[in-house]
Amino acid sequence: MPEPVVKRQCTIFRLIWLGTRRAGLRTLAVVLLAVLALQGVCLAQKPWPLWEAYSHAFIDGQGRVIDHSAQDRTTSEGQAYALFFALVAGDRARFDKIFSWTEQNLGDGDLTQRLPAWSWGKRPDGSWGVTDQNPASDADLWMAYALSEAGRLWHVPQYQKTGTALAARIAQQEVAYIPGLGTSLLPGPKGFHPEAALWLLNPSYLPPPLLQYFSSAMPTGPWEAVGQSLDPLLAQGSSNRYAMDWVAAGQQGIHPSVTPAQLAAADSQSLPVGSYDAIRVYLWLGISYPHTPAMKLCLSHVSGMADYMKNHLTPPERVDAAGRVIGLSGPPGFSAALIPYLHAAGASKQAKEQLDRLNSTKSASTGLYGKDAAYYDQNLTLFATGWLEQRYRFDRDSRLQVVWK
Repeated sequence: MPEPVVKRQCTIFRLIWLGTRRAGLRTLAVVLLAVLALQGVCLAQKPWPLWEAYSHAFIDGQGRVIDHSAQDRTTSEGQAYALFFALVAGDRARFDKIFSWTEQNLGDGDLTQRLPAWSWGKRPDGSWGVTDQNPASDADLWMAYALSEAGRLWHVPQYQKTGTALAARIAQQEVAYIPGLGTSLLPGPKGFHPEAALWLLNPSYLPPPLLQYFSSAMPTGPWEAVGQSLDPLLAQGSSNRYAMDWVAAGQQGIHPSVTPAQLAAADSQSLPVGSYDAIRVYLWLGISYPHTPAMKLCLSHVSGMADYMKNHLTPPERVDAAGRVIGLSGPPGFSAALIPYLHAAGASKQAKEQLDRLNSTKSASTGLYGKDAAYYDQNLTLFATGWLEQRYRFDRDSRLQVVWK
């Protein structure tokens, strides 16, 4: 229900209340119930200031999410996250625009027939369009989830159909059986199996809520097995109980890895780290339904971060495979991402410290966080504070619970 309509109806009920002050008790009781019910609607329609500020700064009138820190490019990840945030906000108008732009520009006009290209921006010849056709499975998962749940919550069959089609295509093109690990999610269809016995995986591409959701919604698919692969990826790929950005798996075992590009370049100076990708591992674990299978075990595999935060006020920006902090001061988004994780780890005092640090970076003029209002920081903060403010939760089957429904 649009906010102006809610305000008008609240006013009407207040007038009814005043006009029935001298009525009988039964009429009075009915009016009271109506007023209380509408108060609940008013609360449910409470605006989400950060989503509005984010939309103003990063989403154009067509529904394209623009990363100004990366030559104004757009990624399937940004579009997928924005779909989720719009759904949490109950912002149907923006959701429709974001989906339409995504389908037309990243999905060749039909996302039931293909996975979205991951990168769109300015090409070398000066034109604008897709710059990399290879999909990114984390974006694909979030997009499939947001569309499936939008279809359910808004009663839009086409959204649910598209989300289901995307999930089926992810299972077909981006899931593989890996010796020594089992069935897991590749970061994309191409470029992550550089050797016959080696696969490169990104643990942050496996959000437990989404894997649990598709495991329940599509029980004949590979999703339960994919979800089970996160445990060994974190247990063996997280050195010293810190999540790593990249993990290698195959017949030689599971261990921290450098990025696919660094591996391809045989860059001997590069070492595995936990940083801008790995921070999402903590975030996803924190926002998950508490009794998701193996959740406590997964949290224990990355408990190094919770231990570190007991004695530090700022999250590390980078941690190497030996557990050494090599980048001391993570950006504000890192603090945001750790808030749900620290709550899940029973470290409420440290969670409050990170919230205080995050809030100290908020701009009064823009409503955004951090000195540079970085795009990635805002995305992490929307996930974290949206959860903290109870704007959304996942139920046992990871269906989305929102305040406006």
